[in-house]
Amino acid sequence: MLVTNIEELELLVQRVKAAQAKYSNYSQEQVDVIFKKAALAANAERIPLAKLAVAETGMGIVEDKVIKNHFASEFIYNKYKHEKTCGIIEEDHTFGIQKISEPVGIVAGIVPVTNPTATTIFKALIALKTRNAIIFSPHPKSKKCTVEAAKIILKAAIAAGAPEDIIGWIDQPTVELSKALMQHPEIKLILATGGPGMVRAAYSSGNPSLGVGAGNTPAVIDSSAHIQTAVSSILLSKTFDNGMICASEQSVVVVDDIYEKVKQEFISRGAYFLNDEEKQKLGSVILKEGRLNPAIVGQSVDNLAKLAGFSLPNNTDSSQAPKIYKVLIGEVETVGEGEAFAYEKLSPILAMYRASNFSEAVDTAEQLIEFGGLGHTSVLYTNPANLDDIAYFENKMKTGRVLINTPSSQGAIGDLYNFKLDPSLTLGCGTWGGNTVSDNVTPHHLVNIKTVSQRRQNMLWFRIPPKVYFKYGCLPVALRDLVGKERAFIVTDKPLFDLGIVDKVTQVLDEIGVKHDVFHDVEPDPTLSNVNKGLALLRSYQPDVIIAIGGGSPMDAAKVMWLMYEHPDVEFEGLAMRFMDIRKRVYELPPLGQKAIMVAIPTTSGTGSEVTPFAVVTDDRVGVKYPLADYALTPNIAIADPELTLNMPKKLTAYGGIDALTHALEAYVSVMATEFTDGLALQAIRLLFKYLPSAYKNGVNDPKAREKVHYAATIAGMAFANAFLGICHSMAHKLGSTFHVPHGLANALMISHVIRYNATDIPFKQAIFPQYRYPNAKDRYAQIADHLHLGGDTSDEKVELLIREIENLKRQIDIPATIKQALGDEEQDFYAKLEEMAEQAFDDQCTGANPRYPLMNDLKELYVLAYQGCRIEAALYHTTPDFSDGEVRLHKVEV
Repeated sequence: MLVTNIEELELLVQRVKAAQAKYSNYSQEQVDVIFKKAALAANAERIPLAKLAVAETGMGIVEDKVIKNHFASEFIYNKYKHEKTCGIIEEDHTFGIQKISEPVGIVAGIVPVTNPTATTIFKALIALKTRNAIIFSPHPKSKKCTVEAAKIILKAAIAAGAPEDIIGWIDQPTVELSKALMQHPEIKLILATGGPGMVRAAYSSGNPSLGVGAGNTPAVIDSSAHIQTAVSSILLSKTFDNGMICASEQSVVVVDDIYEKVKQEFISRGAYFLNDEEKQKLGSVILKEGRLNPAIVGQSVDNLAKLAGFSLPNNTDSSQAPKIYKVLIGEVETVGEGEAFAYEKLSPILAMYRASNFSEAVDTAEQLIEFGGLGHTSVLYTNPANLDDIAYFENKMKTGRVLINTPSSQGAIGDLYNFKLDPSLTLGCGTWGGNTVSDNVTPHHLVNIKTVSQRRQNMLWFRIPPKVYFKYGCLPVALRDLVGKERAFIVTDKPLFDLGIVDKVTQVLDEIGVKHDVFHDVEPDPTLSNVNKGLALLRSYQPDVIIAIGGGSPMDAAKVMWLMYEHPDVEFEGLAMRFMDIRKRVYELPPLGQKAIMVAIPTTSGTGSEVTPFAVVTDDRVGVKYPLADYALTPNIAIADPELTLNMPKKLTAYGGIDALTHALEAYVSVMATEFTDGLALQAIRLLFKYLPSAYKNGVNDPKAREKVHYAATIAGMAFANAFLGICHSMAHKLGSTFHVPHGLANALMISHVIRYNATDIPFKQAIFPQYRYPNAKDRYAQIADHLHLGGDTSDEKVELLIREIENLKRQIDIPATIKQALGDEEQDFYAKLEEMAEQAFDDQCTGANPRYPLMNDLKELYVLAYQGCRIEAALYHTTPDFSDGEVRLHKVEV
């Protein structure tokens, strides 16, 4: 039934009330299942919802809204999945205290046009977690995407056992209907996110409300700040979703002695400083009738300039790349109604103030907060050791969130740059901002706590198999580690079995008294049916050790068999779910090894699977390929014996070698790279450049080259198992699955283009939580060139020399130069599938660790460049290429 008038709203409220009364009696276990399934459903639709929101509102950036939807589902679930919200949540028999949680009833969810889908996901999930019902009142300009998000969660909740009317919405929102909803006596709490007028209406409704105040975040940069980190962080935050996050920086206040350095750093990273005429023109459109002009909200820099009536300058030198501007900055002096730049702008527009000293900078920030952002967020960039200055700043700021050296858009919502700050998309502003709470709104704000009284820390990791054996002929010695085991189950493929490779293992097992059985029917790219066939034998045999022998397919099959042997109830959908951080994922896999340990013995040199926590299996019943990732899947023992690789075919040698090289290259520049992975990546790269050509050409006649390439593959596996990969693998996965291109070849066809794309100090987008303080991929590639002694004076020269060396290596091992050469006569099919491949590559698990966060159009462009064999410079991305006839209308240079 549609809700378009007061009578229909009344009927909806009564149905939702009945549903909530039933839901209020659900157990914690029932609620947690519903919470989980709803989070999974919302996360699965994050891209379609993002597209729908941008299409309907004309605001923001699809890719950034994907991240917000991901955050609202995965991060919210991860943070609150174990929180008790039903019945007794705390009890201390010793002190006689018992705390009982009760739902509030029906919640009214007011949803803003600036953040429609993520806000809906967030509010619906915390309502479900707390046994409340919720009715949404969308903004009229975003009603379709808001209702669609609510429908997705409601459908999943009902499927998981929730009452049918536990979530409702107004289909045709009006001011009259929104007020009627908020003032309805059955509404027990209002979650109000929106403009100041809507928030005031919520607080004056007569019902309890949790609202948010306006954000006017100032960022102070003091003399001791790391300028590159400060500027990079501010741009990362301010460009996110075209500046629509309420916590995003609105003004930058810089002390005088570093002002010009900061200004130059902004310019070098893509900011445009307005001249007086442009500043006047833009200032005239920031406000409309004394309030924020809706026409500028969430718009791009180009659109803002057009709206204000001026053109942004371009390079006069035709040999240089067109200038791409990220943010418009107006240098101003005053704070008050006469200065438009002092207001909250919700777009990529910044005000910049000069202060004579730190104290004056803090005073300016305080004025900006008082003028338009009381209670919300403030930021200070300083040396972390300046404890006195930090204390002075935090004591002066009347804001609920005081962030130190943190991008405010991402930092204020929590759980990204500080895991102890609760994740939320409703940020309270306290009494300073006219709100009832000053912290991030979480599930505990949606429950009533009854108290019954009787008398009386974050880390990184480096994880590999506990034991890794290597050296020519080490297999029989390493296998003696299995002394004391009783039954070994060997997993391999038929070609290896027929070649007698398994005999080398069974002979040793016989000598040490370990019984054994063999499953030798693993298929290339194993399916779940194939795995289940082996699993049936494995379960009947009941081994205490599983031995995988072969390339990637036997390794994948054995890992999945191991997983299903130990945990038969595993949910592949959950384990395969994309994660932004492997430590903070919706699905948790119990440890493996209770029944059997895993031994991995590679007979090819490429995948590194023997030392990684990854596996891939295809559910052939539904045609879905599940890439599994969890450190529990890491083998217990890896045996890298190069003797097993002597007779590898030439193509397998070439493709596996390039796959391993790509592993090492991407691991070294990954946003998750650490000191523990860097050395491994560099050594693998050196070995592959030195020995892969001979291993390919001479094969069995150069056992040393075979040995070194084999070690390099395993070493690269250790690096990317901990640093992860990037978009070269993301794109190779989709190119390979779409056109049946071997994985190593697909990587080879993309890698040079990806390096050029990544090699920039001013990426348009950055990864959300990198290990680096500011973008440094170009320098990282240059370090690889230095390690290989390739020469070059500048980073740009070194990157080009590295690419030249990679292309030379590819020619030596007979790798095709372009996708077009590799595919043959499939050009029409390639362009027909280009959009889908780019979107799937964007959503690939490897994308998140890439040093330059891509837009989907970038990936499409990279595919075309790799298909045609052309190149463009890193700075040229984010122009609008024409793909209609397969030609790129940009600066072309042959690779």
